[in-house]
Amino acid sequence: MDKNAVIYVAGHKGLVGSAILRALQKQGYKNLVVRTSSELDLRNKEQVDQFFERNQIDYVFLAAAKVGGIVANNVYPADFIRDNLMIQTHVIDAAYRHGIKKLLFLGSTCIYPKFAEQPLKEEYLLTGALEPTNEAYAVAKIAGITMCQSYNRQYGTKYISVMPTNLYGENDNFDLHTSHVLPALIRKFHEAKISSTPYVEVWGTGTPRREFLYADDLADACLFLMHSYEGNEIVNVGVGDDITIGELAYKIKDVVGYTGQIQFDTSKPDGTPRKLVDVTKLHGLGWRAETSLDVGLTKAYQWFLSNEKVLVRV
Repeated sequence: MDKNAVIYVAGHKGLVGSAILRALQKQGYKNLVVRTSSELDLRNKEQVDQFFERNQIDYVFLAAAKVGGIVANNVYPADFIRDNLMIQTHVIDAAYRHGIKKLLFLGSTCIYPKFAEQPLKEEYLLTGALEPTNEAYAVAKIAGITMCQSYNRQYGTKYISVMPTNLYGENDNFDLHTSHVLPALIRKFHEAKISSTPYVEVWGTGTPRREFLYADDLADACLFLMHSYEGNEIVNVGVGDDITIGELAYKIKDVVGYTGQIQFDTSKPDGTPRKLVDVTKLHGLGWRAETSLDVGLTKAYQWFLSNEKVLVRV
């Protein structure tokens, strides 16, 4: 991407989009186009068409999406599939009709079958049943991948799809009802520390294994792939290592400085038993994650502390 290129970051207020925006600014890109959801509703086709008509966009990072953890996916499945299908359909199609040079679509590793072999290789897509708790979201993301691939085949576009593992970092969602496990645990342990609560409840058995990637590392990978990759196949982005939810809970407990106990509520769902991505393809292209989990957790907690007054209103 030329430094003078006009780049649209869709979803720049979110965890991934804000990280991509920081990475672009750090690398000296000046012509960055962003819109809040109140300024541009990506679920509205007419608004999206008008936006692309008025802005001479060269590149698109499609990080806008409706996202959430197990609770949100269970309670609002219709919202997840409807909103995500509309967002990605409108942006991908408008990008084609207005001749953008390249688009990067952010997917998710929840696209893979619930009981797929580990680590998850890109070719495992569509080889088995999905995890029921986030099936609606996963189906929407699979549709986005297929849409990018189909436009590439039919129209010769250069759309690439990236599948990040579990993410965390600045601008994460710390709402206890809709967030993912890591930010939710940060908030739980912090509030338990402040209120001297004797124990923190963690959903499930603590045995499922998860991989965690710092959002700024993902952003760096996205820029790397936008520069160097034009294949029609999806690309996993992760660290290539995982830990149990129980181990994660104790790590966060230490980072926060909480001295109470941890209790696992085994009546709550565990979700997918393991989710580790195979990053052989990405490593072969020449990129590796740099931020260790211990360093990333410390950074995430420090960001939470700096923004706590705003976050606790959520």
